[in-house]
Amino acid sequence: MSTQETRLTAGDTELTIAQGNGCRIVGLRIGGTELLRQGERYGCFPMVPWCGRTAYGKFRNGPTLHQLPIDSPPHAIHGTGRNTVWRTARADKSEAAFTYDLAEPWPYPGRVTQTFELTEDSLTLAMGIETYGDSFPAQAGWHPWFRRNLGGEGSEASEGGGRSEDVRLDFAAGWQEERGDDHLPTGRRIEPGPGPWDDCFGMPDGVDVTLTWPGQLELKIASRAEWVVIYDEQAEAVCVEPQSGPPNGLNTAPRLVTPIEPLEIATTWSWRRL
Repeated sequence: MSTQETRLTAGDTELTIAQGNGCRIVGLRIGGTELLRQGERYGCFPMVPWCGRTAYGKFRNGPTLHQLPIDSPPHAIHGTGRNTVWRTARADKSEAAFTYDLAEPWPYPGRVTQTFELTEDSLTLAMGIETYGDSFPAQAGWHPWFRRNLGGEGSEASEGGGRSEDVRLDFAAGWQEERGDDHLPTGRRIEPGPGPWDDCFGMPDGVDVTLTWPGQLELKIASRAEWVVIYDEQAEAVCVEPQSGPPNGLNTAPRLVTPIEPLEIATTWSWRRL
């Protein structure tokens, strides 16, 4: 993949976007501390034109059945945008926009636009999907990999030289999607349970999740979207993924992109030092 990158800055905050690697954020440094897990598969990537797993790679648009590549057997996962080279539409010191045209293996033509707006204490991400022709179901969202612990390599030493504490998650969901053995929602909504999670939660008033690294940083993820996936089963990172619909939503909660109504989603991350 292309190694082309774009860097945005605001005060002592620096954001690095790799448009050649799925237009993912590969670095978010606040006061010299890196918040995101490093590696070409990590950072924060866009999930588009679907989020999470699509059951057995199949979805319907009206009577037409489509088959997507199975890249997380037995399912298709996280869309095609993360594996695509995006074009730079504009970029300045603290704002940028990128696009890519939907193409095979996605069966419908269209365009995806992703924008970034950075300030000293916030980052706003927005994404839109428009069609060049027929209407089609789609989803969009983001999959950030936040470092579980900000101590060690890639960050400043914690005050006093002691070990920093792991991140804490705080959120109040309206419900949890029951997860079946196939990792897909069963369609049944249950009371939110304790972690560890690889689960989708419903927030009818909008996504609102706070990550706190005690004594270091508090980061709030907010979105008008009503769905969020929390994944914290890895030792290195935790994921908080605002998205426009639940996993397998192309089949269970389709949102049509039409010639007069694009799909649009945004999220704002805001932070303060502790």
